[in-house]
Amino acid sequence: MRAPPTPENHAMANDAGSPIGRRIHVTGNSSSGKSTLGLQLSRMLGTPFVELDALNWDPNWVGLNEINPEKLERRIGEATAGDGWVVAGSYTRFSQRNFWDRAQTVIWLDLPAPLLLLRMLRRSWRRWRTNELLWGTNHEHFWPQFKVWEKQDSLVWWIVTQHARKRRNMFAYMADPQWAHIRFVRLTSTLGVEALLQSVQRETSEVVN
Repeated sequence: MRAPPTPENHAMANDAGSPIGRRIHVTGNSSSGKSTLGLQLSRMLGTPFVELDALNWDPNWVGLNEINPEKLERRIGEATAGDGWVVAGSYTRFSQRNFWDRAQTVIWLDLPAPLLLLRMLRRSWRRWRTNELLWGTNHEHFWPQFKVWEKQDSLVWWIVTQHARKRRNMFAYMADPQWAHIRFVRLTSTLGVEALLQSVQRETSEVVN
């Protein structure tokens, strides 16, 4: 059984230079940049990009994870059936059941909560002001984010209350022998994200050349 990783020794273990693979899951708290990083990696690696939010949310913010989990699992299974993919999003229970057994790398965006809150407010304001259409079916509202007493509507509530829980869970997964085949990469800063992208870009360039 592997010893529980600390932030320091786990980062060292994952900087050994092994390829990142072609079956990757990018996870983290809300507004950590999962979709942005996932899309960049999919383009670099030439693999399909799978956004779990797009699979989950039906019109009028109907979440399949709550009303029809079997349908969501079918969608995830179909989207990750190939030999290569970059999945962005958490939905950890569904992810572990449907593709973690085949995942090569899990990239955990463990950015500071204050940064996530700032990003979320900026993003929500922009989406609201531009009336941006999300996942082809829904629009985001800005002011309900501050209604922390209505947790189903507030990403502020979600980020603050789930941050520590998500970190505990991720450290547990990293130490679980069930997931020993996965290379976990924990990124705690935007500089770390940029360094990863540069490393993958170098790797892919060397393969092409």
